Amino acid sequence: MRMLSNQKITKKYLDDLTYEVIGAAIEVHKIMGRGLLESLYHQCMTEELIHRKINFHTEFKIPVNYKGKELNADFRCDLFLENCLVVELKATNDHHPVFEAQLLTYMNLLKAPKGILINFNCDNIFAEGQKTFVNDIFKKLPLL
Repeated sequence: MRMLSNQKITKKYLDDLTYEVIGAAIEVHKIMGRGLLESLYHQCMTEELIHRKINFHTEFKIPVNYKGKELNADFRCDLFLENCLVVELKATNDHHPVFEAQLLTYMNLLKAPKGILINFNCDNIFAEGQKTFVNDIFKKLPLL
């Protein structure tokens, strides 16, 4: 799945991309299992996204502006896919609300309509290891 530079982002496009990303996470989890470091799952996810021909940026610094001035904040996005979907990866026993707040903040700063929080330390990625978020930008997108 490749987004053309002039393609409009739609809810359907983002839903299809989300399906692909969750499928990639399921594949990584099926092969690697649980209990590894987040950095290893990150490497596996990047390989899986390359295999699926999904464009992404990884570990890049998110710009933070305050009243037109760029601040020196060290926010780093795990994965930013097709310039419209933020993916945050975790490998932890505990789910903290701060993980969701972090993802929502990154979505806001990057003006991304959708985000996925994926925790590889679970038995089943689809049932318990992922949570998808949308914001007002998503709600304003056309369906098709």
